[in-house]
Amino acid sequence: MADAGGSGGDKRMWCSIPERLQLHAAMLALQFGYAGFHVVSRAALNMGISKLVFPVYRNIIALLLLLPFAYFLEKKERPAITLNFLLQFFLLALVGITANQGFYLLGLDNTSPTFASAIQNSVPAITFLMAALLRIEKVRWNRKDGIAKVIGTACCVAGATVITLYKGPVIYSPLHRLHRPTPPMFVSLGDANGKSWTLGCIYLIGHCLSWSGWLVLQAPVLKKYPARLSVTSYTCFFGLIQFLIIAAIFERDSQAWIFHSGGELFTILYAGVVASGIAFAVQIWCIDRGGPVFVAVYQPVQTLVVAIMASIALGEEFYLGGIIGAVFIIVGLYLVLWGKSEEKKFLLLEKALIQSITEHGNTRASTQIKTSSLSQPLLPPSTENV
Repeated sequence: MADAGGSGGDKRMWCSIPERLQLHAAMLALQFGYAGFHVVSRAALNMGISKLVFPVYRNIIALLLLLPFAYFLEKKERPAITLNFLLQFFLLALVGITANQGFYLLGLDNTSPTFASAIQNSVPAITFLMAALLRIEKVRWNRKDGIAKVIGTACCVAGATVITLYKGPVIYSPLHRLHRPTPPMFVSLGDANGKSWTLGCIYLIGHCLSWSGWLVLQAPVLKKYPARLSVTSYTCFFGLIQFLIIAAIFERDSQAWIFHSGGELFTILYAGVVASGIAFAVQIWCIDRGGPVFVAVYQPVQTLVVAIMASIALGEEFYLGGIIGAVFIIVGLYLVLWGKSEEKKFLLLEKALIQSITEHGNTRASTQIKTSSLSQPLLPPSTENV
């Protein structure tokens, strides 16, 4: 009885927390989860995990987590599967899983977790640019929201260009690398020294383009197949098949499929369970309760957390070009998000105005009908001469 009372009290305490506060706490936890994924992925690559095997295991875990929820929660709203839908899911997987994750790992291997996270802030702007080019979204040059989105997109493009073409001098180098020996557990974890920074940035831009393309292509599919978890599960399944085929062709070392340490197993479990499972569920809840703009606003927090984590765990150095580019991208992100928010307000105002005019018109028409029916004679006038 005491236990039951205690659990009821805990539930009432949780329910008494304002939902807005719950959303902020969930979003902060989500950013820490994603930030950890950037660092863990880089650690996995530095441990020697294959860039082809890593996404295979990650997507197996993600699929096993998603399938039960997709099957039971969307049993009634899931449309019948057709060949056309399967082809669309295959294309979504090619863009959103295979290209997206493949380019990310190649880019991360040549740069650093902080700058991988920084470039990801350009995804909303690139998505807007793609939607505008495909005429899915209109560019309103005569309104402040349209101008803000265009300027924001330009800032993101400028920031990504600066990060790619200008590395610059080292602005910050962790003290433990200069004054203290590196702890044994972090010996294999370091920055991308000896790698091609420019090539890595190009791969990361390809990752952002793939991610944005996936978001744009997903919208029309979800209109015809309105079961988000099922679409994600099918996409994950086809992405897994594609990665398996690529790995079978290009990964000739059979030892690459075997875990050689607990650290390697941890990185794969973290990527599958936290980044693809728990984070996905939390993000869906936050989008449902707070909206997509609220979720996207927290993206730069992830970059800050990644910078702190990577500096402590990986001994990452920060370069002038990366910092300047990151500032441009974050400013561009907020301009695009502000433009989207203002556009939403304008559309709601426009909708309310049209509805008011329609109701007012219907009221006037109804009044005129009543008045005319009372003023008219009961018998129609005779057309015959008397």
